[in-house]
Amino acid sequence: MASTHTTRPSGTTGQAWAGGLTVFAAVMLGITGLVGIFRGIMAIAEDEVFVDTPNYVFKFDLTSWGWIHLILGLVALLVSFGLYRTATWARVAGVGIAALIIIANFLSLPYYPAWSILMIAMSGFIVWALCTVKRDDSLRA
Repeated sequence: MASTHTTRPSGTTGQAWAGGLTVFAAVMLGITGLVGIFRGIMAIAEDEVFVDTPNYVFKFDLTSWGWIHLILGLVALLVSFGLYRTATWARVAGVGIAALIIIANFLSLPYYPAWSILMIAMSGFIVWALCTVKRDDSLRA
């Protein structure tokens, strides 16, 4: 008599959920990094896109903001590649770099308000996605 044996898939629903959030965070961090690189290049070139704000508390030269966004964008792009491998260091670094992106965009809010708000929201979702994945549920590389 042949017995019916059902096999359970190797990954559980929790692992799929964790993997999905990690991939979401990797993609979003990569996009955020790429846009940060472009924004940094625009600010270094002193493009006409940015608003001049004379009475702002956290006033830096536009070139300084450009370098800040360029460096944060490069680091975010590099960390996003680590997230595709679901490395623990990349999750920790991803939360840290997303938090720094939030702070940098808050401080440069008057220079490009609509885009800064969008970047703050995207980075907030990245932090959420990386912090809700439990260590036991994450996929192993």
